Amino acid sequence: MSTPRLLLLSSSAVHGHGYLEYAATDINIFLNKNRVSTVLFIPYASADYDSYLKKVEAVFSKWGYQVEGIHKHNPVEAVANAEAIFIGGGNTFLLLKTLYDKNLIKPIRQRILNDGVPYIGSSAGTNVAAPTIHNTNDMPIVYPPSFKALNLIPFNINPHYLDPDNNSTHKGETREERILQYHGLPSEYDVFNVLGLREGCTLFIDGQVGILKGINNARLFIRGKPPKEIAVGTDLSHLLTDTLRTEKKLTP
Repeated sequence: MSTPRLLLLSSSAVHGHGYLEYAATDINIFLNKNRVSTVLFIPYASADYDSYLKKVEAVFSKWGYQVEGIHKHNPVEAVANAEAIFIGGGNTFLLLKTLYDKNLIKPIRQRILNDGVPYIGSSAGTNVAAPTIHNTNDMPIVYPPSFKALNLIPFNINPHYLDPDNNSTHKGETREERILQYHGLPSEYDVFNVLGLREGCTLFIDGQVGILKGINNARLFIRGKPPKEIAVGTDLSHLLTDTLRTEKKLTP
């Protein structure tokens, strides 16, 4: 198995920044290091593929990269020939269902884990890099055949993680409470650790090395332990080990 190379963004749009702007340096370093000239873009988290492709092309072309929309080609062949893969944000359920419908789960996983093809995910594209999409914030507007995703990393991610607003009158569960409810499921369920990525967070992974990048801190949830604040620059390589993979391997 090759060394997986991943750049997982909480979101593409951050307040005060243009599309992908906050992560521009990290994206360019990531692609240049891996000698990428053409990026295969997968727009399946949206219903309007062409408009989404144009939006991505406008940014990547300024950086000197060519972008190919997977919907313009045979999708399995496009993945087989990809130099790098970028899956954008949108609705996670729609994205995962389409990946299953087009028989792309296994090919994408093989290219990344076996061939070392660089992978960039944003929001929904970051959700599907995890073992499951259990911690997405999206509405289930369609029904994928499984909530199991690409399983490129051994923990789940909650993009767009929000902190409680002490000035709000809203009485519904906070994001932290919902993740803790997830971790309270009984032992017959597979429950994964969760990394909450606030807006502006980016997780860089190179093999067994993981580092939090971006402009905001993250929030880490390991079952049976208090949530932990993670500062930008923190080494998160320990999350990539099998010993922290599922609820069944964690102390209740």
